[in-house]
Amino acid sequence: MTSQIIYKGDLRTTAQHLQSGSMIETDAPTDNQGKGERFSPTDLVATALGSCMVTTMAIKARSMNIELDGTRVDVTKIMVSDPRRIGKIIAHVYFPEGLQLDEKTKEILERTARTCPVERTLHPDVELDLAFNWG
Repeated sequence: MTSQIIYKGDLRTTAQHLQSGSMIETDAPTDNQGKGERFSPTDLVATALGSCMVTTMAIKARSMNIELDGTRVDVTKIMVSDPRRIGKIIAHVYFPEGLQLDEKTKEILERTARTCPVERTLHPDVELDLAFNWG
C-alpha cells in the first residue's frame, strides 16, 4: 500500500505516505463548495506533473554530471466543466541563471521531462502547455 487517506469532514482529507509517514491535507476548492485552504486533489495532479518533470530531469542530469539545483516549475491548473475535470495544465520550467548547456543536452532534458511518468499517465484530453526557459 502506498498511502492511506482519511476523510476528516467539511470536504477535507488527510493522506499519509506510509513509507515515510509524511502527511498531505486536501480541501475542496472554493469553486466547488470547499474552503480552498489546502491543495485540492486536482491541484495535486497538476503539481505532480511539475514535480515529476523536474525530478526526472534531475535524475537524467545527475547521470550527465549536471546539477539542476534551483530549477523552478510554475504550474497553473485550468478546470473545465461537463464533466468537471482538469482541462489544461500549464507547466513552465525555469532553469538557474548561469546554467550553461549545449542544445543537445537541453533537448535530452526537455524530452525526459515531456515523457515523465505523470505526463504519460494523464488523459490525452488534458491539454499541456509545457515550456522550458534556459537561464
